[in-house]
Amino acid sequence: MDNTSMNGTRNEGVKRNNTVKVKFMVVSAMLGAVSVILMLFEFPLPFAPGFYKLDISEVPVLIGTFAMGPLAGAVTELIKILLNFVINGTTTGGVGEFANFLIGCSFCVPAGIIYQRMRTKKGACIALASGTVIMTVIGCVINAYILLPTYAAVFGMPIDSLIAMGSAVNPAIDGIWTFILLAVMPFNLLKGVIVSVILLLVYKKISPILHKKIG
Repeated sequence: MDNTSMNGTRNEGVKRNNTVKVKFMVVSAMLGAVSVILMLFEFPLPFAPGFYKLDISEVPVLIGTFAMGPLAGAVTELIKILLNFVINGTTTGGVGEFANFLIGCSFCVPAGIIYQRMRTKKGACIALASGTVIMTVIGCVINAYILLPTYAAVFGMPIDSLIAMGSAVNPAIDGIWTFILLAVMPFNLLKGVIVSVILLLVYKKISPILHKKIG
């Protein structure tokens, strides 16, 4: 093979890689935008204070994760958080958004890694169950040590006031760890289950469309 042919092959490879990267970012941005829209449709839960509201914005993130891998999930999650930050602003100086990014990634990244190795329906179920458990554990830690102290500081109230809001919906909540166990933990578990069920119902219908856009 002469140098001209080698250079042509190399250039074609570079163009193909650049095209794949562009499509990767376009699809991630599109899914991130859909996630931001879904964040608008949130609802409170009877066992948690009103400032904990459930939405299904992780569904597009996980669709991207399963279609393009765990990196795509993290990128889509980042786009979702940044778009929401730009559109709605922040009341926590970015701390809450950063914590939500970590919690979202703790769901999609492990799920994506497992699904890459087990691309079957059973593998998807294992991936989503594992992601839900990991998200719940990390969500509890982040809420206890980052989110609740940050919200208390931002709104100028002691953490006891936040705990009292939890006690109002569940008298068994009488401290930070009962708040975590009886409000935060079931909140994240329920969110993981709902998002997982929706993903399992829609992914096979949507994935061929995404693969056409990516391929």
